[in-house]
Formats: sequence, C-alpha cells, structure tokens
Amino acid sequence: MKTSYLQQDLQALEGLGGYRSLKTLDSPQGKEIILDNKRVLNFSSNDYLGLANDARIKRAAIEAIEEYGFGTGASRLICGNMSPHDKFEADLAQFKNTENALVYSSGYMANTGIISALMDRHGVVLSDRLNHASIIDGIILSRAKLLRYPHADMQALREILKKLPVTGRKLIVTDTVFSMDGDRAPLKEIVDLASRYEAMVMVDEAHAFGVLGKRGSGLVEELALEGRADIQMGTLSKAAGCFGAYVCGTKILREYLINKSRSFIYTTAMPPALCQAARAALQIILKADQLRRNLQQNSDYLRAKLQAMGFDWMNSSSAIIPVLVKDSLQAVEMSKRLLKKGIFVQAIRPPTVPAGTARLRLTVTATHTQEDLDRLLNAFKIM
Repeated sequence: MKTSYLQQDLQALEGLGGYRSLKTLDSPQGKEIILDNKRVLNFSSNDYLGLANDARIKRAAIEAIEEYGFGTGASRLICGNMSPHDKFEADLAQFKNTENALVYSSGYMANTGIISALMDRHGVVLSDRLNHASIIDGIILSRAKLLRYPHADMQALREILKKLPVTGRKLIVTDTVFSMDGDRAPLKEIVDLASRYEAMVMVDEAHAFGVLGKRGSGLVEELALEGRADIQMGTLSKAAGCFGAYVCGTKILREYLINKSRSFIYTTAMPPALCQAARAALQIILKADQLRRNLQQNSDYLRAKLQAMGFDWMNSSSAIIPVLVKDSLQAVEMSKRLLKKGIFVQAIRPPTVPAGTARLRLTVTATHTQEDLDRLLNAFKIM
C-alpha cells in the first residue's frame, strides 16, 4: 500500500523508545492536574509562575471577549489589527526597554518568520547546537548558510566568525535558557563577539521571560545587555501563562518584519482576548519578585537533593532540571513508574535531544511546596 511505510516508521520509533502519544488533561494547568482521569503532581509544565489559571488573567480575557469578540477575522495587514494589539505591543516594548514590539501567534511562527525575513541565501547564521527546533527551521526557510557551533563554546564561535567575510548578513542566534538542558547562554561573550565581528544577535527568551532579571524581562535584562541584543524574541505561553509570542527591537526592525515576515503577514491576527490577557500578565510579572524567589529556591533545593542522591542534572541553572538517563527506553520506563506514584515527569528522547542523552525533564514552578518537592524526591529514591 502507498502508506505502509507510515506504520513501519512508527514501529521503528517504538522499538527505539521514541514513540510519542498524547495525554489528556481534564483540569486547568497547575502544580496538580488531572491527567487521564488521575490526579497527579505536575513536574512537566512550563507554567513557571503559576499564572496559567490566574483569576486576574482570566478576567482580562473574559472582559476583552465581551468588548471585542473572540476572532479577528483577518490578518493584521487586512483588517485584523485591533487596539488590544497596539496597546499590548506598546506595553511590551516599555517592559523590554526597546523602541518597539511586534506580536506573533506562536513561538514557532515568530522564530521561523523573523529569521527567514532577515536572512537570505547570501547570509550566514551561527547557531548554538542546542537551539530550539523552531530556530533551526527558520534558518532552513531563510536559505542562509547554517554554521552550528558546539553548545556555549565561545572559542569555537570566535574561530568561525574570524573566517567569515567582513561584509554580508551575519546573524548569531541563541536561546538564553536552553529548553532541554536548563542552562544559560554565555550572552555577554556572544554580544561582545558580535560587536567585534559586525554580526547581529538574536536571542530567544522563551524560558527566561518572566523569570530572570529584576523585572522579569529576561536574561538580557539580568546581564544589563539591553541595547546590545539586536532582536529579542520570546513567548507568552510559559511564565506569562498565556499564548503567543513577541519580538522586540528597533522601530525599523518592526517595520521590516511587518513587510517581510511571512508568518506574520499571511496569518489571521491573534485574538484580542489573548493580548489583553498578556497585558494583565505583564503587570503581574512586574510585581512577582516573591514568585521569582520561590522559583529559584525550589529549583536550587531540588538540584541539591538530586545531586546528593547521585543523579546527574547536567548544567542546569534554571527551573528546567534534566535528569540524565541516556537510554531512551529506560527514560520512558522511569517516567511510567513515576506516573504510577502520582507524579508526572515527561521522558525526553532523540531527536529532541542528542542521541545517548535521553532524560527526564523536571520543571519546577513557584507554586510547588516543599512537601511537593520531597514527594518527588522520595519517588526518585526507588528509581
């Protein structure tokens, strides 16, 4: 049959421990969820500040639906641009301390749309080897030459830059907090190299937005690099508890993307309720010092206890704490055993991570209690 290869490929994935299936939640997102009709402790969500079910954000969305309806009916360049889009982008630019901002419908659309608009087949993109898949896909779509440097290896990045022509489009792109390893990019060194070799810098703040920096703006703020990172992209679906994505930078960057970014131009505008919800989330994040402290304390506590138990959490310095297992089938089995004990931790396997580095990806939130963390640790003792 014409599609017989589909079943064969799926069977091969299953044999390698790479087969995936959907799990269904029957509850709001939170530290406790009802998963496949069972109440479990959740250590797999990116809802770092516990805002996904926050009453203030829900209320903002409901009020926006009452005022503006739900759907936008068109792309923003046709007749889908509504005042909540403009207001949120103004708030976001102020929050990120940039000239302008532009909202995208998802992080994937933002990364593919930004990179493919800014670069062309004559350009070169230098990408950290552990960057998110959406970044890689954006580079492929741009047709630029892709040069990967070993993860966080600044000497390797320097050597690549030294060999490139002085002129031409050059872009260094990196996650600020890496989604599967939980470590941080050496961003100060990256922007220094970019300045020396006349390259643009694009950062993906998806897992830093709301979490890092005094105001929760991200790693760029925490390292006082505002004005030196040319393109700041991030998502609203993690610490902000909402949905969508953004890019922040200069006025001309925004105008260029409005005119050249296909994933912005050729899609229906994001519903105004999402913009109003995100505006409410921004106000919460600005005052979330205690939540950020709770998150850091929970993360540090879990890392220390896991290390004492002999587990390798790699180089995590964030709320993302990978527990290295290496073997995919073993990682899947460990995840199943934890779920039987009422704890949900996803196994992450290739191709999401490199071969031989399958892991359990723990994500901590500010709302987890010490009792929650100890329950998780006790379950790990019998792994």
